[in-house]
Amino acid sequence: MNTSLIKNRTFVLLFVASIFAVTGFSMFLTTTTWYVITDLDMPSLLGIVLIVITVPRLIMMTYGGILADNYKKSTIMFGTNSAQAVLLLCITLLVWNDAMTLMALLSFAGLFGMLDAFFGPASTSLLPKIVDRPQLQKANAYFQGVDQVSFILGPVLAGMIMEVFDVSISFFVAFILVSLSALIILPPFIKEAAVENKVKQSQVENLKEGFNYVRQSNFLLIGMLILITLNFFVFGTLHIAIPLLVDVYGGTPINLSYMEMSLSIGMVLGTLILGRYIIAKKGRMSLYGLLATVIFYIIFSFMDNLTLLPIMLLFIGFAMSFVFIPFFTAAQEITENRMMGRVMSLIFLAMNGFDPIAYALVSGLTTFGIPVQFILLGFGSIGLLITVVIFMKAKEFQKLTT
Repeated sequence: MNTSLIKNRTFVLLFVASIFAVTGFSMFLTTTTWYVITDLDMPSLLGIVLIVITVPRLIMMTYGGILADNYKKSTIMFGTNSAQAVLLLCITLLVWNDAMTLMALLSFAGLFGMLDAFFGPASTSLLPKIVDRPQLQKANAYFQGVDQVSFILGPVLAGMIMEVFDVSISFFVAFILVSLSALIILPPFIKEAAVENKVKQSQVENLKEGFNYVRQSNFLLIGMLILITLNFFVFGTLHIAIPLLVDVYGGTPINLSYMEMSLSIGMVLGTLILGRYIIAKKGRMSLYGLLATVIFYIIFSFMDNLTLLPIMLLFIGFAMSFVFIPFFTAAQEITENRMMGRVMSLIFLAMNGFDPIAYALVSGLTTFGIPVQFILLGFGSIGLLITVVIFMKAKEFQKLTT
């Protein structure tokens, strides 16, 4: 008989730690974007800042997977959160004393993003070790759901704090939250099974083995292509488009919070459904979710006011949850435990590897005077075309039952 997730002490600790960690990260991201646009008065450099956050993260992502397969995942997560807390404290002090420069902000942002490359693969690959197989979809739904709730809390908290106080206080609250996450995830508190990868080989050999493992799985390859399409043509562009749209239409930090909150609420609603109903054909569901997401995204590109935009973002977020949760669950079910960290890191890489290009393209096109909504329409149209092609070609992917 499976242990209830609520009674699974290790899962609950990981669950609560994720609330603090993701809320702190989303506060950092929201506060940083608004700081660049308003305090530094450099909206044209927003794309560069986001690229600096993501590129080091992507470079270290595969190495983060290797570490997750060879060391205790709880230790990796504790170290990551502790280091991020130190960085947030330094940022807070510099902003508080008006000593922050663009180069210093870029340096801190790059380090912060690089550290996040270790947390993601470790936490995701830990789930199959602490949760029974039949509960994986539910655990993933709850885990992703709490991530999205945290992404709601982060921007809302950041927006309210910046509205009432200032940017430095928002950074400081993010520091407190990440510190709490590190405290909860202390290795002695987490009951984690021994490391299963007993093969002694070099880091290069570990990396090569991970790539070969994924390359030999048609399901993983097509699923990663779906994630690339979702994150490059939709999620990546939204990251930079949302603050730009708020600025273009004369919004305030509260409007920025509403926009990001709507996207997260949609994801939460989707995860609640996925936590209740088990899906057998997870590949097919991922494809249908991608199709719905792209269609909603194209509709979003035609809207031009701060009242309608959050409503459509809710629909986009709802559809997105039906893309990554079914695929993540299926990937965990078919992957050997000793390879879990490397496979998860490569999946994370596929999800986020093209984000910097999306940031650069959107930022570059806007500097040439092209309206943001027109840019989004172009991305959405290409994404829809790719989705239709995948539907036509990936028949076996849709039939797989896990």
